[in-house]
Amino acid sequence: MVDIEKLKQLREETLLSLEDCKMALEKANGDLEKARIILRELGKESLKDRSQRETKAGIVSCYQHSNKKIGVLVELNCETDFVAKSEEFKKLAHELSLQIAALKPLFLKEEDIPPEILEKEKNIYLNQLKEQNKPKEILNKIVEGKLAKYKNEVCLLNQPWIKDEKRKISDLIKEYQAKFGEKIEIKRFVRFEI
Repeated sequence: MVDIEKLKQLREETLLSLEDCKMALEKANGDLEKARIILRELGKESLKDRSQRETKAGIVSCYQHSNKKIGVLVELNCETDFVAKSEEFKKLAHELSLQIAALKPLFLKEEDIPPEILEKEKNIYLNQLKEQNKPKEILNKIVEGKLAKYKNEVCLLNQPWIKDEKRKISDLIKEYQAKFGEKIEIKRFVRFEI
């Protein structure tokens, strides 16, 4: 029999489902520390099969810069209301809003960039390199490198996190997915600036 108070404490700490918390406590014979380790391991493994799950819960987060000239709205979704209402989830939404305000992404992910925009950028780079008299293969590699850099600058998920440039926004989302044991996704965002 699982101690209800331990189950409640574990659920509040990890934000994972009651079933997962109960299973971990049973495996750990009621030891909270061992149960936390089991859940951490479970969370990392369960991310693999979460990609197909639906994110029906979530929040809309807003941020307005102190000068009142920049504003951001972000729709951040997850699987359950329990996670959506947590302070940690709201903190993630706020971090994303700050990122969008600071680095001005135009798209969520690379697939969202219209082909005509990529073609336009490619032509700009080719025109910049025209006078360099380099072989076509080298020019193509340079252009591909510039396009990759462009995608990293304009796609939110590719951008380095403003608080730790070694981690991308996609890495930050994955960390929170592991922490919550749920799929988390940014549905959409908009940035306003005067």
